[in-house]
Amino acid sequence: MTNPPQGAATPTDLTETAADTPQMTQREVLRSIAGVLASFFAAMLAATIVAIALPTIMDKLGGSQTDFNWVLSTTLLANAATTPIWGKMADLFNKKKLLQVGILIFILGSFLAGMAWSIPVLLAARVVQGIGMGGLTAMGMAVIGTVIAPRERGRYSGYFGAVMAVSTATGPLLGGFIVDSPLGWRWCFFFGIPISVLSLILIQKTLHLNHQKRTVRIDWGGALLLTVAVSTLLIWVSYVGKDEYFAFNSWQTYTMLGAVAVLTAALLLVESRVVEPIIPLKIIATRTTSLAILASVSIGVGMFGSGAFIGQYFQIAREATPTQAGLMTLPMIAGNYFGSVFSGQMITRYGRWKVYLVIGSLLNVAGLGLLGFMHHDTEYWILAIGMFLNGVGMGFMLQNLVLAVQNTVKVTDIGAASSSVAFFRSVGGSAGVAFLGAMLAAQVATLVSEGLERLGVNTSKGGAGGSLNLSGMPPAVRGVVESAYGEATGLVFLVSAAVAAVAFICILCIKEVPLRKTI
Repeated sequence: MTNPPQGAATPTDLTETAADTPQMTQREVLRSIAGVLASFFAAMLAATIVAIALPTIMDKLGGSQTDFNWVLSTTLLANAATTPIWGKMADLFNKKKLLQVGILIFILGSFLAGMAWSIPVLLAARVVQGIGMGGLTAMGMAVIGTVIAPRERGRYSGYFGAVMAVSTATGPLLGGFIVDSPLGWRWCFFFGIPISVLSLILIQKTLHLNHQKRTVRIDWGGALLLTVAVSTLLIWVSYVGKDEYFAFNSWQTYTMLGAVAVLTAALLLVESRVVEPIIPLKIIATRTTSLAILASVSIGVGMFGSGAFIGQYFQIAREATPTQAGLMTLPMIAGNYFGSVFSGQMITRYGRWKVYLVIGSLLNVAGLGLLGFMHHDTEYWILAIGMFLNGVGMGFMLQNLVLAVQNTVKVTDIGAASSSVAFFRSVGGSAGVAFLGAMLAAQVATLVSEGLERLGVNTSKGGAGGSLNLSGMPPAVRGVVESAYGEATGLVFLVSAAVAAVAFICILCIKEVPLRKTI
């Protein structure tokens, strides 16, 4: 927003600086938070169910490893690209209505995904889902930041973390059960619809905010530049270095990276001049927010990458059923649940938050590093320790990074600030899944070719490394592919650990500010 000339505030300016204010008792706050948590649970459940069901979906729809990566990346990309837009609208429009719109879009995307008959249709539906998830993420954090003081917010952030942990736990288990049941994989998408409808009802009845109307200025130019820049980067990451597409040293690479650089420069120029920027440069340029954003990017790589590839590892490399794969990820879920609830309670009780971010970042690096040494025949208890450490680390960091940022901005900027952190975490996750998936596919292709050559199979016309249709492979070839996925997944986690170390450095540099006791 522009400042009034010579420090004078006009009535219009005063209206524009007003924000949604809570008109609820403590009992109503708790009930409304239940509705917000229900919508958040549905969104997280959709992501975790799909992660465990994707190998089966790829098998049924004839998808490849690249398709596997894009089914995950398209949702994260749509989520990332729209989260700042939702966050800015949260500071301009009624948060309750926007949250309900986000839920409706998510329901539509879930229905379309469940009805998909091909990979392209599924990808389009996942984009719609991602747009809805962006609204749920941004609006949920904005509502929390509006109705609860920072000192008390630690407890509720812990509840968000606990919901994330529970959804992550039930997602793989439920997804595995649904895939293995007569319902089939389509119900992995349909299942979240009734939960979303329930959350709509709860929010309508319990969430009461007195919205102060503001002059609305949506930065559509910034939104377009942001979406195109992130999309171009992810497309390049997904296809570069593959023989059937283009090499690192190619005109396609130079064109795409050059376009990303130009688009980013144009975005910064636009955001520095518009009245209501999608990405508020003045906010994200502050020390706490900028460091939290850098940490969130590196955390997103490990969080989405580990969730995407650990289930695939168990199903392909260890021949686990979807249900068994879900059960095998329980140590990660238990760690996430413990870390979220424990840190939230301790922060609310004592008001200190940085120590949990530091410990969490160390545990995250340790857990991913341990998983980085996995092979197809690694003892399960070693993997369980790595998953548990990773889960605790994530539980200590995810919501508490947002809490640290919310504590340093005005209530009128909470939506934009919170969504900025979520946006960059999603961008990190999108880029991470695309990059790590491309690395996994390339490594698998190399190992499969070497394995097939040892079997005396001619690989000059391509091997089986790009296909996830294991049911159609001869037993000997299937064994080679399973072994290759086991070896290659370890490299994915090792790289994730190196990226996660960046979060530790950033968190060390964040200055701890005492939590406010007022909204």
